[in-house]
Amino acid sequence: MFNSGAYSYVDLLTSAADYSWRRSEVLNNNMSNVDTPGYKRQELSFESVLSDAVERAGSSSRNLTQTVRNIDYNCVRPTIYTDNANLSYRLDGNNVDIDTEQVELASNQLYYNGVIDGINQNFSRIRTALTTT
Repeated sequence: MFNSGAYSYVDLLTSAADYSWRRSEVLNNNMSNVDTPGYKRQELSFESVLSDAVERAGSSSRNLTQTVRNIDYNCVRPTIYTDNANLSYRLDGNNVDIDTEQVELASNQLYYNGVIDGINQNFSRIRTALTTT
């Protein structure tokens, strides 16, 4: 059971939950600085980091389960970057749009809830497997 990869998806989902938690902190920080002159919104990169890790892990395998088992989760670390793509139309140089941040925060909350549901389902399957054998 322990070598079956049953926890591999939990590790993947845990990384996604950690990312979502950190992203909510970044988005809240952006909203708290909406009136700070010169402040540039920040964002968190995770999808590209995870995609690279999946490519490295799956280069020798066509099986998704095997690929997930091979991911080095120590390399899946999202990084905060300053979003210079959103041009500032404000005179003070701040490029934070409160409406955009609120939509992103709501979207991130839905993402987080989905990830937590996935973790709960995985543990529920593991619990069922342990109690029925």
